[in-house]
Amino acid sequence: MGKWIIIQEFYQTKDGSNTLYSKEYNQYFHDIKTGAILESLTKHVIPAFEFHSKFHKDIKHLKILDICFGLGYNTLSTIYYILENNLNISIEIYSPEFDLELIKSLESFEYPKEFDNILHIIKTLSKDLKYEDENIKIKLFIGDARKYLKEYSKELKDIDIVYQDAFSVDVNKELWTVEYFKDIYKLCSKNTIITSYSVSTNIRLSMYEAGFEIYEIKPVKKKQTIAFKSKQNIEAKYIDMLLKKQRNTEAKAIYD
Repeated sequence: MGKWIIIQEFYQTKDGSNTLYSKEYNQYFHDIKTGAILESLTKHVIPAFEFHSKFHKDIKHLKILDICFGLGYNTLSTIYYILENNLNISIEIYSPEFDLELIKSLESFEYPKEFDNILHIIKTLSKDLKYEDENIKIKLFIGDARKYLKEYSKELKDIDIVYQDAFSVDVNKELWTVEYFKDIYKLCSKNTIITSYSVSTNIRLSMYEAGFEIYEIKPVKKKQTIAFKSKQNIEAKYIDMLLKKQRNTEAKAIYD
Protein backbone atom coordinates (compact mmCIF):
# COMPACT_ATOMS: atom_id res chain seq x y z
CA MET A 1 0.00 0.00 0.00
CA GLY A 2 3.05 2.22 0.15
CA LYS A 3 3.75 2.34 -3.61
CA TRP A 4 1.89 3.80 -6.53
CA ILE A 5 0.17 1.20 -8.66
CA ILE A 6 1.27 1.10 -12.27
CA ILE A 7 -1.43 -0.31 -14.51
CA GLN A 8 -0.15 -2.10 -17.59
CA GLU A 9 -2.78 -4.28 -19.19
CA PHE A 10 -6.49 -4.96 -19.38
CA TYR A 11 -7.74 -8.54 -18.86
CA GLN A 12 -11.05 -10.36 -19.14
CA THR A 13 -11.72 -12.83 -16.32
CA LYS A 14 -13.53 -16.18 -16.54
CA ASP A 15 -16.96 -14.73 -15.75
CA GLY A 16 -16.59 -12.13 -18.52
CA SER A 17 -15.89 -9.17 -16.23
CA ASN A 18 -12.73 -7.17 -16.71
CA THR A 19 -9.81 -6.57 -14.40
CA LEU A 20 -6.37 -4.99 -14.54
CA TYR A 21 -2.82 -6.08 -13.86
CA SER A 22 -0.43 -4.24 -11.58
CA LYS A 23 3.14 -4.40 -12.81
CA GLU A 24 4.28 -2.75 -9.58
CA TYR A 25 2.84 -5.60 -7.49
CA ASN A 26 3.04 -8.27 -10.22
CA GLN A 27 -0.51 -9.33 -9.48
CA TYR A 28 -3.95 -9.12 -11.02
CA PHE A 29 -6.56 -7.17 -9.12
CA HIS A 30 -8.77 -10.28 -9.26
CA ASP A 31 -8.50 -14.02 -9.69
CA ILE A 32 -8.63 -14.52 -13.47
CA LYS A 33 -9.95 -18.09 -13.13
CA THR A 34 -12.78 -17.06 -10.83
CA GLY A 35 -13.89 -13.76 -12.31
CA ALA A 36 -13.88 -10.23 -10.94
CA ILE A 37 -17.57 -9.85 -10.09
CA LEU A 38 -17.98 -13.48 -9.01
CA GLU A 39 -14.99 -13.12 -6.70
CA SER A 40 -16.41 -10.00 -5.08
CA LEU A 41 -19.83 -11.54 -4.59
CA THR A 42 -18.82 -15.00 -3.37
CA LYS A 43 -15.76 -14.10 -1.28
CA HIS A 44 -16.98 -10.91 0.31
CA VAL A 45 -20.51 -9.64 -0.25
CA ILE A 46 -22.61 -12.79 0.04
CA PRO A 47 -20.87 -14.26 3.13
CA ALA A 48 -21.08 -10.92 4.93
CA PHE A 49 -24.70 -10.16 4.07
CA GLU A 50 -25.92 -13.71 4.69
CA PHE A 51 -24.35 -13.60 8.15
CA HIS A 52 -26.05 -10.33 9.06
CA SER A 53 -29.39 -11.28 7.50
CA LYS A 54 -29.47 -14.59 9.40
CA PHE A 55 -28.20 -13.50 12.80
CA HIS A 56 -28.98 -9.78 12.93
CA LYS A 57 -32.27 -9.48 11.08
CA ASP A 58 -33.20 -6.21 12.76
CA ILE A 59 -30.24 -4.36 11.29
CA LYS A 60 -31.37 -1.91 8.62
CA HIS A 61 -28.08 -0.10 8.20
CA LEU A 62 -24.59 -1.50 7.65
CA LYS A 63 -21.25 0.23 7.87
CA ILE A 64 -18.60 -1.31 5.62
CA LEU A 65 -14.82 -0.93 5.41
CA ASP A 66 -13.57 -1.91 1.96
CA ILE A 67 -9.78 -2.58 2.03
CA CYS A 68 -8.71 -1.44 -0.61
CA PHE A 69 -10.95 0.21 -3.21
CA GLY A 70 -8.95 -0.74 -6.32
CA LEU A 71 -11.37 -1.05 -9.24
CA GLY A 72 -14.36 -0.74 -6.93
CA TYR A 73 -15.78 -4.22 -7.51
CA ASN A 74 -16.47 -4.97 -3.84
CA THR A 75 -18.30 -1.70 -3.34
CA LEU A 76 -20.28 -1.95 -6.58
CA SER A 77 -21.06 -5.64 -6.02
CA THR A 78 -22.45 -4.73 -2.60
CA ILE A 79 -24.84 -2.22 -4.12
CA TYR A 80 -25.74 -4.64 -6.92
CA TYR A 81 -26.49 -7.39 -4.38
CA ILE A 82 -28.74 -5.12 -2.32
CA LEU A 83 -30.71 -4.00 -5.38
CA GLU A 84 -30.99 -7.50 -6.88
CA ASN A 85 -32.33 -8.91 -3.64
CA ASN A 86 -34.57 -5.95 -2.83
CA LEU A 87 -33.01 -5.58 0.59
CA ASN A 88 -34.50 -2.95 2.84
CA ILE A 89 -31.16 -1.70 4.05
CA SER A 90 -28.97 1.37 3.79
CA ILE A 91 -25.19 1.32 3.72
CA GLU A 92 -22.14 3.41 4.41
CA ILE A 93 -18.90 2.34 2.70
CA TYR A 94 -15.48 3.69 3.59
CA SER A 95 -12.51 2.71 1.48
CA PRO A 96 -8.84 3.71 1.34
CA GLU A 97 -6.91 3.64 -1.93
CA PHE A 98 -3.38 4.86 -2.55
CA ASP A 99 -3.60 5.46 -6.31
CA LEU A 100 -5.57 8.57 -7.21
CA GLU A 101 -4.83 8.11 -10.93
CA LEU A 102 -6.43 4.68 -10.79
CA ILE A 103 -9.59 6.13 -9.24
CA LYS A 104 -9.75 8.88 -11.85
CA SER A 105 -9.42 6.31 -14.64
CA LEU A 106 -12.46 4.32 -13.49
CA GLU A 107 -14.84 6.72 -15.21
CA SER A 108 -13.96 4.97 -18.48
CA PHE A 109 -13.37 1.45 -17.17
CA GLU A 110 -15.53 -1.23 -18.84
CA TYR A 111 -17.58 -2.77 -16.05
CA PRO A 112 -19.86 -5.83 -16.46
CA LYS A 113 -23.48 -5.45 -17.50
CA GLU A 114 -24.56 -6.22 -13.92
CA PHE A 115 -23.40 -2.73 -12.99
CA ASP A 116 -25.19 -0.89 -15.80
CA ASN A 117 -27.78 0.67 -13.47
CA ILE A 118 -25.18 1.92 -10.98
CA LEU A 119 -22.45 3.23 -13.27
CA HIS A 120 -23.39 6.77 -12.26
CA ILE A 121 -22.03 5.95 -8.81
CA ILE A 122 -18.55 5.01 -10.00
CA LYS A 123 -18.46 8.02 -12.31
CA THR A 124 -19.23 10.31 -9.37
CA LEU A 125 -16.64 8.57 -7.19
CA SER A 126 -13.97 8.90 -9.85
CA LYS A 127 -14.50 12.66 -9.90
CA ASP A 128 -15.50 13.55 -6.33
CA LEU A 129 -14.18 10.60 -4.27
CA LYS A 130 -17.57 10.44 -2.58
CA TYR A 131 -21.17 9.61 -3.37
CA GLU A 132 -24.40 9.91 -1.43
CA ASP A 133 -28.08 9.30 -2.00
CA GLU A 134 -31.01 8.28 0.21
CA ASN A 135 -29.67 4.78 0.96
CA ILE A 136 -26.00 4.85 0.01
CA LYS A 137 -23.04 6.79 1.33
CA ILE A 138 -19.53 6.14 0.01
CA LYS A 139 -16.32 7.95 0.93
CA LEU A 140 -12.91 7.19 -0.54
CA PHE A 141 -9.64 8.14 1.11
CA ILE A 142 -6.57 8.67 -1.03
CA GLY A 143 -3.47 7.74 0.91
CA ASP A 144 -1.95 5.15 3.20
CA ALA A 145 -4.54 2.72 4.63
CA ARG A 146 -2.70 2.29 7.93
CA LYS A 147 -2.72 6.04 8.57
CA TYR A 148 -6.35 6.20 7.50
CA LEU A 149 -7.42 3.65 10.12
CA LYS A 150 -5.75 5.68 12.86
CA GLU A 151 -6.52 9.23 11.78
CA TYR A 152 -10.18 8.57 10.93
CA SER A 153 -10.92 6.12 13.74
CA LYS A 154 -13.90 8.14 15.02
CA GLU A 155 -15.58 8.17 11.61
CA LEU A 156 -14.82 4.47 11.08
CA LYS A 157 -15.96 3.33 14.52
CA ASP A 158 -18.52 0.48 14.78
CA ILE A 159 -17.83 -1.05 11.39
CA ASP A 160 -20.14 -4.01 10.64
CA ILE A 161 -18.31 -5.55 7.68
CA VAL A 162 -14.66 -5.52 6.64
CA TYR A 163 -13.70 -6.65 3.15
CA GLN A 164 -10.05 -7.60 3.69
CA ASP A 165 -9.02 -7.55 0.04
CA ALA A 166 -5.56 -6.04 -0.19
CA PHE A 167 -2.86 -7.38 -2.51
CA SER A 168 -1.23 -10.52 -1.10
CA VAL A 169 1.12 -10.52 1.87
CA ASP A 170 4.11 -11.21 -0.41
CA VAL A 171 3.88 -7.71 -1.85
CA ASN A 172 1.63 -5.84 0.60
CA LYS A 173 2.75 -7.10 4.02
CA GLU A 174 1.72 -3.95 5.89
CA LEU A 175 -1.98 -4.78 5.41
CA TRP A 176 -1.70 -8.28 6.91
CA THR A 177 0.19 -7.80 10.17
CA VAL A 178 -0.89 -8.19 13.79
CA GLU A 179 -0.56 -4.43 14.31
CA TYR A 180 -2.78 -3.75 11.30
CA PHE A 181 -5.46 -6.19 12.46
CA LYS A 182 -5.35 -4.66 15.95
CA ASP A 183 -6.27 -1.33 14.38
CA ILE A 184 -9.11 -3.06 12.53
CA TYR A 185 -10.25 -4.75 15.76
CA LYS A 186 -10.64 -1.37 17.48
CA LEU A 187 -13.02 -0.22 14.74
CA CYS A 188 -15.26 -3.30 14.77
CA SER A 189 -18.67 -3.55 16.37
CA LYS A 190 -19.40 -6.66 18.45
CA ASN A 191 -21.07 -8.28 15.42
CA THR A 192 -18.49 -7.44 12.76
CA ILE A 193 -17.60 -10.01 10.12
CA ILE A 194 -14.29 -9.88 8.25
CA THR A 195 -14.08 -11.59 4.87
CA SER A 196 -10.76 -12.54 3.28
CA TYR A 197 -9.59 -14.65 0.36
CA SER A 198 -6.48 -15.67 2.28
CA VAL A 199 -6.24 -19.03 4.05
CA SER A 200 -2.60 -18.62 5.07
CA THR A 201 -1.90 -19.91 8.58
CA ASN A 202 0.44 -16.97 9.17
CA ILE A 203 -2.25 -14.47 8.27
CA ARG A 204 -4.84 -16.28 10.33
CA LEU A 205 -2.42 -16.16 13.25
CA SER A 206 -2.04 -12.41 12.69
CA MET A 207 -5.81 -12.01 12.91
CA TYR A 208 -6.05 -14.35 15.90
CA GLU A 209 -3.30 -12.58 17.85
CA ALA A 210 -5.10 -9.31 17.17
CA GLY A 211 -8.16 -10.75 18.94
CA PHE A 212 -10.26 -12.37 16.20
CA GLU A 213 -11.83 -15.83 16.09
CA ILE A 214 -11.17 -17.61 12.80
CA TYR A 215 -13.54 -19.62 10.62
CA GLU A 216 -13.28 -21.24 7.20
CA ILE A 217 -15.88 -21.42 4.45
CA LYS A 218 -15.88 -22.72 0.89
CA PRO A 219 -18.46 -20.69 -1.06
CA VAL A 220 -17.32 -21.89 -4.49
CA LYS A 221 -14.24 -23.99 -5.26
CA LYS A 222 -11.71 -22.35 -2.97
CA LYS A 223 -11.61 -22.14 0.79
CA GLN A 224 -11.53 -18.72 2.42
CA THR A 225 -11.41 -17.06 5.81
CA ILE A 226 -14.03 -15.19 7.80
CA ALA A 227 -13.34 -13.76 11.24
CA PHE A 228 -15.24 -12.32 14.21
CA LYS A 229 -14.53 -10.68 17.57
CA SER A 230 -16.12 -13.63 19.38
CA LYS A 231 -17.06 -17.24 18.66
CA GLN A 232 -20.15 -17.71 16.52
CA ASN A 233 -22.77 -20.43 16.13
CA ILE A 234 -22.60 -20.52 12.34
CA GLU A 235 -22.33 -23.07 9.54
CA ALA A 236 -18.60 -22.69 9.08
CA LYS A 237 -15.52 -24.59 10.16
CA TYR A 238 -14.02 -23.16 13.32
CA ILE A 239 -10.24 -22.94 13.16
CA ASP A 240 -8.65 -23.47 16.57
CA MET A 241 -5.63 -21.22 16.18
CA LEU A 242 -4.25 -22.05 19.63
CA LEU A 243 -4.16 -25.71 18.64
CA LYS A 244 -2.62 -24.73 15.30
CA LYS A 245 0.19 -22.96 17.14
CA GLN A 246 0.78 -25.96 19.38
CA ARG A 247 0.90 -28.38 16.48
CA ASN A 248 2.96 -26.18 14.17
CA THR A 249 5.51 -24.30 16.26
CA GLU A 250 7.16 -22.87 13.13
CA ALA A 251 4.00 -21.04 12.05
CA LYS A 252 4.23 -17.40 13.11
CA ALA A 253 2.01 -14.38 12.96
CA ILE A 254 3.20 -11.50 10.79
CA TYR A 255 4.44 -8.37 12.55
CA ASP A 256 5.46 -4.96 11.22
